[in-house]
Amino acid sequence: MNARKLIVGPFNRVEGDLEIKLDVEDGRVAAAYANAPLFRGFEQMMVGKAPEDALTITPRICGICSISQSAAASAALGAAAGVAPAPEGMRVAAILHAIENVCDHLTHFNLFFCADFARPAYAGRAWHARAVDRFTAMEGSGARACVEARAQILHIVGLLGGKWPHTLAIQPGGVTRAPTARDCVRMASTLASFRRYLETVVFGAPVESFAEIATADALVGWDKGDAGLFMDIAADLALGQMGAGPGRYMSFGAYPLPDGRAFASGLWEAGHLQPVDTRDIREDLSHAWMHGATAHPSDGRTDPDEDMSDPAYSWCKAPRLGGRTVETGAFARQVVDGHPAAVELAGRGSNALNRVAGRLLEVARTQLLLEQWVADIAPEARFMDSVTLPQTGDGEGLVEAARGALGHWIRIEDGRIAGYQIIAPTTWNFSPRDAAGTPGPVEAALEGAVVGDDEDTPLTVQHIVRSFDPCMVCTVH
Repeated sequence: MNARKLIVGPFNRVEGDLEIKLDVEDGRVAAAYANAPLFRGFEQMMVGKAPEDALTITPRICGICSISQSAAASAALGAAAGVAPAPEGMRVAAILHAIENVCDHLTHFNLFFCADFARPAYAGRAWHARAVDRFTAMEGSGARACVEARAQILHIVGLLGGKWPHTLAIQPGGVTRAPTARDCVRMASTLASFRRYLETVVFGAPVESFAEIATADALVGWDKGDAGLFMDIAADLALGQMGAGPGRYMSFGAYPLPDGRAFASGLWEAGHLQPVDTRDIREDLSHAWMHGATAHPSDGRTDPDEDMSDPAYSWCKAPRLGGRTVETGAFARQVVDGHPAAVELAGRGSNALNRVAGRLLEVARTQLLLEQWVADIAPEARFMDSVTLPQTGDGEGLVEAARGALGHWIRIEDGRIAGYQIIAPTTWNFSPRDAAGTPGPVEAALEGAVVGDDEDTPLTVQHIVRSFDPCMVCTVH
């Protein structure tokens, strides 16, 4: 048997620090161990602070998904107070959050994931010249177009939120700025310009054509725009046969609105959808550099083991739902929401192709939602209600960040934060093993990946890892 060990990392083009240890046997990964090597301690920072401070501190966890953190903190505070935001404020908050998520998806597609296809290792492939032209880091025409379009749509966040990142616009009672009729015209114009970018560059066709794809074959067979180039590359490299996750997809439901969430919540497995019961969540610490016992996040603690004792190998905890791993992210959202092409793809198995296709599908669907939400804004309505936070209480805030399910749990005692726990999407996807020895989703997805004899940073491993779009700064917050 030809066996060796590899340590892959630090990874470039991911958020934060990531290291993957691989046991390789006969040219394939036999076992993988994901290590989040940077401890940050935001949960510890929160203890003793005024509850409102969560709105200022937690968005600083991350500079690219800060609105997600803000929305989760606001929801947790609102739950503790027993109130819901003003209905029109919910709509504006959804606009802010959805724009951030769309920007994350396009950044991942153009700058993080597809840049690998421009590598010299793929020279000679029929699509390589096009990939070099479109996706080369810093120079590709597709990458430049993405950065320009992203900057333009973020003007809406500046208008509604004052700034990005780290806006304080989203509050338990609603949002801090009531847009005027003139603001709505400006936002509609910006979205029209963004639609042109999507239709000429990303999809090469009307947004509706991509959003309403009805079958898996039609989705993976798309042949227009940069999405079509990706599908061509994915077919040639067999991305649909690598990176199998647990096949259980979880979503907390994205964008709370007065009449429900725009994308549904639930747990999907083997064609069956059921509600997510967050009471079944436990954070296993057996392989994390943490002291303490397995617990629900409302009772959890963040007490780092400075000695970094065995058998632990990561600062990331291991969240489980009903004792099992789940995959979360844009593809999971689309499967749980019941999009027919996504559901059909999920039935074929979990893989790297599906995760990227799910993001593209979500970009198209979210553009349509944004256009409708802006059109529905009533400038004369109330955008903020007053909220009095309790001296003692607890709350749970559940949202969907670009990378998946994000939860904040707060406990308030004597008017101060007595406990604050966060489970980020990448904590779910990049968790270490649990007490039963079950690998986390990305660890399991890497098993069987092909590793060439001359590869120290295998391309297949990079494709699989980046298909999850890890954000390690959120993982260990």
